Amino acid sequence: MKFNRVSIKSAAPVSPVKIDLPRLLALRGIRGAGLPASRHPSAIRSGGYRSIFRGRGMEFAEVRAYQPGDEVRNIDWRVTARRGEVHTKLFHEERERPVLFVLDYRRPMFFATRGRFKAVLASEIAAILAWHAQSSGDRVGGFLFSETQHCELRPVGGQRGVLKLLQQMVADPAWQRPLHAPFEPQQRLVRTIQKLRRVVKPGSLVFLLSDFAQWDQAVEKELALLGRHAELTLGFCYDPLEAELPAAGSYRLSDGQKDLTIATGERATCEEYRARFAAHRQQLERFCLLHRARLIALSTEQDPAQSLQDATFFRRMPDARR
Repeated sequence: MKFNRVSIKSAAPVSPVKIDLPRLLALRGIRGAGLPASRHPSAIRSGGYRSIFRGRGMEFAEVRAYQPGDEVRNIDWRVTARRGEVHTKLFHEERERPVLFVLDYRRPMFFATRGRFKAVLASEIAAILAWHAQSSGDRVGGFLFSETQHCELRPVGGQRGVLKLLQQMVADPAWQRPLHAPFEPQQRLVRTIQKLRRVVKPGSLVFLLSDFAQWDQAVEKELALLGRHAELTLGFCYDPLEAELPAAGSYRLSDGQKDLTIATGERATCEEYRARFAAHRQQLERFCLLHRARLIALSTEQDPAQSLQDATFFRRMPDARR
């Protein structure tokens, strides 16, 4: 099962450093293995894949005896204690679930050595999933942030919600910043997540696309609180150079104002560099396992369709709470 890439290739030439509306509109045709066509897909699909858009409504329906595969978070502990047998709550599915795309447009996202900027990749991934959310009958909204500002878009149904998100992505001030300006954040990532948590409504599906620079325990705490009433997917955007140093040699780097020459090839240095990236990724994986979130690994050298085809959140995630 593969994604249809015809619509991508037939679109206007792709810029690795910018996004434009025609390109994002062309991504509407992407369909494939991980994107279910049904309006209300089941939690676990056949073949060992988990649907992106699971339906877990917030309107209480009834209580029944626990069955294997039920969400542990829905156990009714009062009824369980009273009857001496585990019972779980059932909910009516929402007709139009809010789907919120949270896009990191801070300066570290405007980087790549191969493929496209991390910010470009995140934007294209968001466009593909937003179109699918719309076709599934869900409401689409957004939360775009940089080191200086953020923009909130209330979830709206139909094409209007998707178009509003795509237009705001293209018009975001982050794309007009001066080149090579230093990264001087006025607030840390944790403050942004705190603001996000105040706007996400219970039962929402949240896609957070970032390289997670400034990830720390405070960020984990805020995201864990968010995950208590929303379904969370982390899209980890990275460049291959961030994962591993290039082949042995001397390399000249520049930020447009200053030059720096680095030498690679020392085994200890390469291993330390590789271990640092691996530790960062393991932090994200561990968080997702503990808090029942999903993780997508997104490399800048892969096109969006391939990234979604290989995404780890399509795999069946173990329940770390059992």
